[in-house]
Amino acid sequence: MKVTYNWLKDFVSIKLKPQALADKLTMAGLEVVSLEEKSGDWVFEIEITSNRPDWLSVIGIAREIAAITGSKLKAPDKTPFKAQKGKLADLKIEIHDKKDCYLYSAKIIEGVKVEASPEWLRKRLESIGCRSVNNIVDITNYILFTFGEPLHAFDLDKLAAGQIIVRRAKSNEKFSAIDGSEKTLNPEILVIADKNKALAAAGIMGGKDSEVGFATRNILLEAAVFNPIVMRRGRQKLGFSTESSYRFERGIDIEIVEPASIAAAALIQEIAGGNCRLAKSSGIPKLKKKSIALDISRMNSVLGTDISLLEAKRDLGNLGFQVKQKAAHNLSVTIPSHRADVNLEVDLIEEVARIFGYDRIPQSLPCVRTQVLLNPQRDFIDLVRQTLVGLGLNEAITYTLTDKSLLESFIGPDEPPAIEILNPLSQDQEILRPHLIPSLARCIAYNLNQKEEYINIFEISHVFSGDKASVKEGTFLGIGLCGSRAMLMRQGLVRDEVSLLHLKGILESLFMRVGIKDYAFSAINAQATAISIGKEPVGLMLKLRKAALDRLQIKNKDVFALELSLEKMFKHVNLDKTFQGLPRYPAIVRDTSIIVREGTAVKELLAAMQEKGQPLLRQARIVDYYQGQQIPPGTKSITISCLYRSDDKTLTEAEINPLHSAVCRVLTERFSAKMR
Repeated sequence: MKVTYNWLKDFVSIKLKPQALADKLTMAGLEVVSLEEKSGDWVFEIEITSNRPDWLSVIGIAREIAAITGSKLKAPDKTPFKAQKGKLADLKIEIHDKKDCYLYSAKIIEGVKVEASPEWLRKRLESIGCRSVNNIVDITNYILFTFGEPLHAFDLDKLAAGQIIVRRAKSNEKFSAIDGSEKTLNPEILVIADKNKALAAAGIMGGKDSEVGFATRNILLEAAVFNPIVMRRGRQKLGFSTESSYRFERGIDIEIVEPASIAAAALIQEIAGGNCRLAKSSGIPKLKKKSIALDISRMNSVLGTDISLLEAKRDLGNLGFQVKQKAAHNLSVTIPSHRADVNLEVDLIEEVARIFGYDRIPQSLPCVRTQVLLNPQRDFIDLVRQTLVGLGLNEAITYTLTDKSLLESFIGPDEPPAIEILNPLSQDQEILRPHLIPSLARCIAYNLNQKEEYINIFEISHVFSGDKASVKEGTFLGIGLCGSRAMLMRQGLVRDEVSLLHLKGILESLFMRVGIKDYAFSAINAQATAISIGKEPVGLMLKLRKAALDRLQIKNKDVFALELSLEKMFKHVNLDKTFQGLPRYPAIVRDTSIIVREGTAVKELLAAMQEKGQPLLRQARIVDYYQGQQIPPGTKSITISCLYRSDDKTLTEAEINPLHSAVCRVLTERFSAKMR
């Protein structure tokens, strides 16, 4: 918003120099971003916040200056104005929807002479960057900047049947804008029309067909209040912004419409001649005003000041509020129509603080009582993250919104429907995700397209379940693996292809780190394995189906993923550590190779061996695994390393051999294992 020093002085007595005034305005919330001397005047460029449309006028800023400096606001010149008697039937105003246009005022002025504007008017507009057109258009612009009410003048003789219709545009309706562009309209755009065609895009731009030119003799002067939301949508559809649309989008003071219209009509008659034959309006001219109670004691408590009731009453009155004292420390404040942003007592407190001066409010350090906030679950999540990074995984961060078609390729038919977003920004973000795996799979697909050969990622984030009435949010861990990595070993370059066993190993390392021991993996089928802790299911790891891979255009690659609830896992965490001394006596190791059926669970083999080998069998672990031509189909070869140790002495072969034989017999008797 640009305004000049002399223009402001038309409405308020200013004793401050321009730079001092700029500082005062900035401290009161009207940030002056530039101050420039131009043609013997000073031009202020002020940054106006979106909640203060009353500042988008010279009078609005002058009102602030009056309050800040303690001056009195000068009312606009009350030029005698009276429309001559005319038949109201000569002009018909039809508003299709009162929600689109709250008030429409029109004045018919006949016999005007359209020509160049007088020098004072032209210079004043040009000083703030507004191009001079002709005296009629310049007057409407002058009133716009002075009062904050956009006006528009139509060539009356170009209107059909003396009729104004405020309506929505028709689908694909054509409109020739005043700037020469051709626009195709739709019902989201409000127009001013006669019975034949659209004459203007309401509140945005006039039309070429009704433009005021030097041949114009009779005009219809429009002043209105349009719905801000409709204005914003219309402006976006048309693709341009004007001084009028900028103000209509932020809201117009309905009580300034008629004074602005009268001032414009009077100025037209003074500069361009003519007579106002008819004035007519349609809509609601006044709105019910609201009142707010202001407790002076509470105000001073909030601000840390000692402002008196009389000072607060004076400052609010200077800003245009109607103030009445209700009690010794209470005021009743009636909010003027130009301050729609004031709704609460704290808003009034802010107004008093602005005028009092933020720089005069005493500074003090807040009283803060420090306290330690323990959040074990957050610390656990940090530990999970650190552990996975330590295992070489890379953390991914994906959107909690995803698209329905992607999700459908991952979930089964029995899954409940996902929660849909009412106004999604795009098709890729139309639902709240109930699983992490689809997002991780999409991330893997992206990395494969970047020619990455080995991808190991994880994400800790929220998933959502339930319905719109009751949304449940859970914190989950997701891991995704794909591809292979090359490792240089003694036998040469070895490629390690990822599989479900890699996921299992990562999860076992994580469980060990957080002290979870009672966990189990249960095969659902060849592609999926359930994860449980104790008797509680906590997650799932699986090989992604071909349909899901095809959806993401992942070809000739297997993707393995894991998803589990960290909230369920957290209940079983045990981070207590117990020191255990180093062994005093050496151990004896025996390796045993066996052949068992392919479906035999290794965990059950190890548990049986541990049970039989107590108390000397301290550890039994898998050191080799093989399936191939040397063993029968449907079987697997496993090599198990057994470590025996005593806390009291060094064991001998005579003590270990019988025990190890008994451990091996358990495998043959219970699992039909064959020794190799």
